[in-house]
Amino acid sequence: MKILVIDGMGGGIGRAIIEKIKAEVKGAEVMAVGTNAIATTAMLKAGADHGATGENAVIYNAANTDYIMGVLGIAFANAMHGEISPKMAEALSQSRAHKILIPTDKCSVTVAGVAAASMQEYIHDAVGKLARFS
Repeated sequence: MKILVIDGMGGGIGRAIIEKIKAEVKGAEVMAVGTNAIATTAMLKAGADHGATGENAVIYNAANTDYIMGVLGIAFANAMHGEISPKMAEALSQSRAHKILIPTDKCSVTVAGVAAASMQEYIHDAVGKLARFS
């Protein structure tokens, strides 16, 4: 099971996702791709098996993974204060990988019908869904 985790800014959400995956999904191979080096470093410290940074890393790895995880904004061009380029969003949306995305109001996207929860609760739910596929 190859899992691509994408994050930007300081990498805190990606770090939390990876820690939870490593604790609950045995045998998962986690590729951390940060939109910047700080995010990549944070996710590697969390236990990612591999790490890379930048637009091309997102494009390449989106086409070579089974699952993509991150906040909902990774699917939208110019989200995360411009860290998600249009090419990144296109590669993610066109990837055949199953996407498990976490809602957050910090990405200028609001999803109707989603119950208000803490980020940790969303991460717990997202990794629980991932674990069901393993």
